[in-house]
Amino acid sequence: MASLNPPICDFGWKAPGFRLLGVDGKYWTLEDIRGPKGTLVMFICNHCPYVKAIRERLVADLLELKGLGVNAIAISSNDWVNYPEDSYENMQAMAKEFNFSFPYVLDETQEVAKAYGAVCTPDFFGFNADLELQYRGRFDDQKREMTPNPNPTRDLFKAMKLIAETGQGPREQISSIGCSIKWREDAA
Repeated sequence: MASLNPPICDFGWKAPGFRLLGVDGKYWTLEDIRGPKGTLVMFICNHCPYVKAIRERLVADLLELKGLGVNAIAISSNDWVNYPEDSYENMQAMAKEFNFSFPYVLDETQEVAKAYGAVCTPDFFGFNADLELQYRGRFDDQKREMTPNPNPTRDLFKAMKLIAETGQGPREQISSIGCSIKWREDAA
């Protein structure tokens, strides 16, 4: 499994729209999840050890950010045929098990991942209220260990809190690291 780092933030880049099926059976759009003070679009999947290592902390941070006016959506773009742990049914199970307070949606055609330039899981895109990119960095300094450091950096949380307060993201950002998105052969 290849580990990749996405490019650093392209400040001001506008969020592309989408309409994707959520694990709740509803179709979600960018406008549906747009937060009054910020929006986080993240690419995750079920099987990635980097995602598994942050799930509980991610859910807690996103619940706290929601209280600050930042909404979020999680998108799974992986080839679920060759990676069955990432299937729609397994997405539903994970969202229920970890009590996701945000939509978890399937990018079956992988077109949304391509439109965003997503390269790995997790890959975070933090937008301000005007849907201008302000953060494309890591979740925290944990790597992929399952036992968290008692004092993680909380890079994503701090960046999205700053965006909610000022409309601007931090100028210093450390890129995320994760597993490569598993592209379908006919979509690559």
